[in-house]
Amino acid sequence: MSEYFETVKAYLQDLDLIVEEEDAAEELVVVNDEDRGIYRLIVDCEDPILILEQAIMPVPSRPGDLYRRLLEMNRTLIHGAFALDDETGTILFRDTLRLDTLDRAEIEGSINALGLALAENVNELLEYSKK
Repeated sequence: MSEYFETVKAYLQDLDLIVEEEDAAEELVVVNDEDRGIYRLIVDCEDPILILEQAIMPVPSRPGDLYRRLLEMNRTLIHGAFALDDETGTILFRDTLRLDTLDRAEIEGSINALGLALAENVNELLEYSKK
């Protein structure tokens, strides 16, 4: 286990995120915070980086201009980006942070950016999900 995993877990708990699952061997946790729209956010220590990834929605059968809009939305995000997991057919939010310089404020900023991205774009994303 890397030296960072316990520190990351402590930051997440300090931020009042609910740890839904934990896999110490893989150095990852799954957290929730319904108030911020965080649901099953995967936080994975992959030294030298921390990966934060949350599934947003399945790729619609007729995505239309969804990919273009995601790129436009990405331009306004403070941290992270919307991305496509082609293997699972899922649109997700993903951010990566350096573990060796990580502090509580940085992980909080990334999580807040996810919550803000969802709040600002939820209606449009819901419309795409219906296609």
